[in-house]
Amino acid sequence: MDALALDRQVCYALSVAARNVVALYRPALEPLGLTHPQYLVMLALWEHQQLAAKDLARLLQLDPGTLTPLLKRLESAGLVRRDRDPHDQRSLAITLTDAGRALRERAEEVPGGVVARLGMPVEALVALHASLTDLITASQRALADPGPGRSA
Repeated sequence: MDALALDRQVCYALSVAARNVVALYRPALEPLGLTHPQYLVMLALWEHQQLAAKDLARLLQLDPGTLTPLLKRLESAGLVRRDRDPHDQRSLAITLTDAGRALRERAEEVPGGVVARLGMPVEALVALHASLTDLITASQRALADPGPGRSA
């Protein structure tokens, strides 16, 4: 077997799968006025209600330079507020507005709609999620470890 065959590469499978799955979300998110990255921000805020920007960036595994424009667009849409944390003026607190909280109810249909469009058994998707979570953990560990012969 050819170790460099395109269809044997994990990176290729992940890239194509991610692109296709995000494309499946697009028609479900458009009526909500959200892009997929904005949807991820809203999911985190619906779960936590309020987060410091640095904690949100860490949770979503995004750098602040990527997160800031997303937050500005969500704020312009009236879905979130960005305020200085009264306990730490250096920290930016991200809070849902009433409109942002209300959008959650409409968004509850999104996951089921995407699962239905995929046409895969839920059990297979749960197993895939577990495998991807393991892959994320392994890749983060590998990135944090300089490995033999490499400097930190």
